[in-house]
Amino acid sequence: MSPEALEAALRAIGEERYHILHPFHHMLHGGKLTKGQVQAWALNRYYYQASIPAKDASLIARLPTPELRREWRRRLEDHDGDGVHPGGVERWLALTDGLGLDRDYVVSLKGLLPGTRFAVDAYVQFVRERSLLEAIASSLTEMFSPNIISQRVSGMLRNYDFVTAETLTYFTPRLTQAPQDVAFALSYVKAHADTVEKQEQVLAALRFKCDLLWAQLDALHVAYVEPALPPPGAFRP
Repeated sequence: MSPEALEAALRAIGEERYHILHPFHHMLHGGKLTKGQVQAWALNRYYYQASIPAKDASLIARLPTPELRREWRRRLEDHDGDGVHPGGVERWLALTDGLGLDRDYVVSLKGLLPGTRFAVDAYVQFVRERSLLEAIASSLTEMFSPNIISQRVSGMLRNYDFVTAETLTYFTPRLTQAPQDVAFALSYVKAHADTVEKQEQVLAALRFKCDLLWAQLDALHVAYVEPALPPPGAFRP
């Protein structure tokens, strides 16, 4: 495929598989969840957010040039902060605080669903062990994130009286950070996926990332919506 056709194929994967299509997200954005169910989503999603810096750090260690390392180091600071300004992980904890969850409990991961843990750990392992091209391609779900963020913020503010704009401050910086991340990663993938085999690997990496995001919502739906059977040790609203 040409680079342009490859980009179109990547975007088609998002149209089909991105977790904005999941029934749990429709319920979340549409005001159909209880506060306890929203708490369960935020608590489990924390593990994904907190694992992104570990994923990025493992990728930085493998990047061969200062230019590439500087680019990816910016992502690390976006999530971990710089010691003065809070990063995405801290802003996510502000969200769980705002929903009434005990911060120590959230950080302890004691209430985590096994499905969440397995999915997130698989992502960190994928980035650590696969080729640089596949690892970078797996980040391209961010191509689709501005749409889900805008739906999430407007829907949650409109439909839940226990959610405030301050609670959702995590999302505002991502509206500018994510497109910047995508511009680099997409350019890298289009430049380096120059064989049929590499292009197939890139497409498979994005499908894998979409699948693990979907799997996290499957776990939440089963545990807290239908049949609503949280496993032993998991958070119970």
